[in-house]
Amino acid sequence: MDGGSAFIEILLFGMAAAFLIFRLRNVLGRRMGHERDPAADPRPVETDVNGGADDKVVPLPGITRATDPLSLGIAEIQQVDRNFEPESFGVGARTAFELILSAFGSGDRDTLRQLTNDSVFDILTGAIDDRESREETLESTLIRIRSADVISAEMRDSLSWVTLKIVSEQINVTRDAEGHAISGKHGVIDTITDVWVFARDTRSQDPNWTLAEIGEPDDAEVEA
Repeated sequence: MDGGSAFIEILLFGMAAAFLIFRLRNVLGRRMGHERDPAADPRPVETDVNGGADDKVVPLPGITRATDPLSLGIAEIQQVDRNFEPESFGVGARTAFELILSAFGSGDRDTLRQLTNDSVFDILTGAIDDRESREETLESTLIRIRSADVISAEMRDSLSWVTLKIVSEQINVTRDAEGHAISGKHGVIDTITDVWVFARDTRSQDPNWTLAEIGEPDDAEVEA
């Protein structure tokens, strides 16, 4: 490939990445101009602790009625963030998962900086630095995301925390400086379960979420 063609290809990939990040920001978090100030208009979430019907309880639009720990956590977040919807959040989280995996594999630190907090960024870039110091490369291909389920949600002071269990099919091959595979095998698809935690400061004007923790699924989570 000549120099001009390579430049055009790089430019097109750059434009595509920028467009995906822009779309991701719109899905993971968007604050509307007419949104109420949560502190000025708190609306308590009604719960029926006895589990029976209560004709006096009127569900509020956009607010999840709490019936279990996960719903309680979602309702707690919705009390201070009226734009939070688990379904649309899940769509954005899938896109974030794909972008972060791709950026980690290619060593794209700029994309990782935009989508992760400081601690996760340091972990991922540290692994990239270590890989590059050994002149190794990672070929990472995301085949598909089987599921991305919200398994917990909570408020910690002003921070919203949402945990997802993500089951995906991937091909990951690590090669040495000579191009020999030292980990993984080309064409072999692995089913991988990840637990990712996204967070957002509800006091911030920035509506975007970042990857705040990468956990290890326990046996129950893997089997579920």
